[in-house]
Amino acid sequence: MSGHSYDAENYWKANLRLIIGSLVVWALVSYGFAILLRPMLAGIPIGGTDLGFWFAQQGSILTFIALIFHYAWRMNKIDEKFGVHEE
Repeated sequence: MSGHSYDAENYWKANLRLIIGSLVVWALVSYGFAILLRPMLAGIPIGGTDLGFWFAQQGSILTFIALIFHYAWRMNKIDEKFGVHEE
């Protein structure tokens, strides 16, 4: 039983690391690039507009979609590593 709880502890540590990393990327893109750093990114043209506006309108959404797929892929790898994957 103690080996099982040890694996569970490491499993949740890996899971929390992934969640925290995803939240940091989410916050950086949605709050940082789209709001706080928008004036600094305003001078960089992309697709007919500036990069700050692009992150506020398109970049955040595309980043969130990429985060969903990245999270699912990494969780599958973590599940396989700790033997809790679905068969």
